[in-house]
Amino acid sequence: MECTVSWTGGAGTRSGMGFVAETGSGHVLAMDGAPDEARPENGGRNLAPRPMETVLAGTGGCTAYDVVLILKRGRHQVTGCTVKLTSERAPTDPKVFTKIHMHFTVTGKDIPESAVERAVGMSHDKYCSATIMLAKTAQITTSFEVRQA
Repeated sequence: MECTVSWTGGAGTRSGMGFVAETGSGHVLAMDGAPDEARPENGGRNLAPRPMETVLAGTGGCTAYDVVLILKRGRHQVTGCTVKLTSERAPTDPKVFTKIHMHFTVTGKDIPESAVERAVGMSHDKYCSATIMLAKTAQITTSFEVRQA
């Protein structure tokens, strides 16, 4: 896997702290820094997600992918899956994630809670590379609900 991240701030763009990532699969992702009122030249313009927001979003995508795949392989009729991630970060540099909570909402027809609990657990403990990596610095907790379609 590879990715190239380029600073766009030196090219006279709207934000002095904008970046564009091009992934190895050929996709483009924009990122920007938070505005810095004390030193505007060092801040972004809030034109795109912050880099750490993309880390959190990628983690959510990784674990949701696992949960859906595990449920589908179990022949459950999944029609929807969302995961809301909330996090806390260290107050000083490096501002690593210290706590992450993932709340899954799985929608489908007659999906047992035990199947969702198992899928979330398998993703959390075995399959989701991002979650397992972030668990080195963050306490990760999960919860879930099942909604009937």
